[in-house]
Amino acid sequence: MPTNHAKRAFKYRFYPTDVQAAELSRTFGCVRKVYNMALAARTAAWARQERVNYNQTSALLTAWKKTEELAYLNEVSSVPLQQALRHLQVAFTNFFGKRAKYPRFKSRKKSRKSAEYTTSGFRFREGKLTLAKMSEPLAIVWSRPLPEGAQPSTVTVSLDAAGRWFVSMLCEDPRVTPLAATDAAVGVDVGLDHLLTLSTGEKIANPRHERRDRARLALAQRRLAKKAKGDGANRAKARHQVAKIHAKIADRRRDALHKLSSRLLHENQVVVIEDLTVRTMLKNHTLARAISDAAWAQFRTMLEYKATWYGRELVVVDRWFPSSKLCSECGTLQNKMPLHVRTWTCDCGTTHDRDVNAAKNLLAAGLAVSVCGAGVRPQRSTPGGRSAVKQKTPRREP
Repeated sequence: MPTNHAKRAFKYRFYPTDVQAAELSRTFGCVRKVYNMALAARTAAWARQERVNYNQTSALLTAWKKTEELAYLNEVSSVPLQQALRHLQVAFTNFFGKRAKYPRFKSRKKSRKSAEYTTSGFRFREGKLTLAKMSEPLAIVWSRPLPEGAQPSTVTVSLDAAGRWFVSMLCEDPRVTPLAATDAAVGVDVGLDHLLTLSTGEKIANPRHERRDRARLALAQRRLAKKAKGDGANRAKARHQVAKIHAKIADRRRDALHKLSSRLLHENQVVVIEDLTVRTMLKNHTLARAISDAAWAQFRTMLEYKATWYGRELVVVDRWFPSSKLCSECGTLQNKMPLHVRTWTCDCGTTHDRDVNAAKNLLAAGLAVSVCGAGVRPQRSTPGGRSAVKQKTPRREP
């Protein structure tokens, strides 16, 4: 199979037997234990001004397995344990590259329960997946077919807070090819009243997925708050109910964003968006819930990797570009534009819808970058200031 095809993660739900569930739960615990011990060892070495890499932590793992206290690590597959060390190495690489904070210890209650298997840790034959240390294949619900002849390179098994088991298989997908080129381009302004406003004048309603289940969620959270804290069965049941509602909301949101991002990239050669600091905007406690529900950052991530898949161009405009205050007809810049002002009239006589005008300005700015490679506004004098740039979309990681 050609190696230049896009790699995609195909995620399916499965229903393990009691024996498989127990084996996977032990594996999750061992993965967390090895990760935390390796992190502690590297942190202690760092305090002594020593550097510890993956090979040294792998040697430590071999020594740990030989001790009586940690002999139980031999009961699970060694592949997920080695992968945990590789993930820790990536975390430190990102830290030293100033792309992430210092790695944190995994929590038994809060951290994601998952284990990653490479090709030596599973067998995939005739549509059946069998993991190491297991005698039976997983009962997977094949909601969509894998690419013909696909062989997974890695398999990740996870258990979410709602108690659902998932298996994610990373495969090369020859069906993902660049789309036919088109002259269409669109500017996209995100918002809360309308999730997206396009430069064409189209407005896409905000589904407000969280609001639909807010009453049920509030009731479940009140019931959880009344349960005694600890590891009691009643509190676990109440926590499970809250997680199920959150999972349903997240599933609906993800599905809607996938459809929107795919539609925009299928219809347009160039898509222009604004570089928003969502993390900072979430500090506004009045709008934090609505902003989180809109999931602008998740939408941008989808646009990024799908633009790479389909041979499209994603342009990200500087967050300080005055798209709302700039007249898209004559270019006059208004001094102020409070949020409550939804329509306004420029001195040239043009009446603007605030969001449509912003989308048109984003499109014009993005096309200037795409065609000329130039910024759309002077560089700011403050450190870190950036003009609009063409988005360089990396290959999506598993």
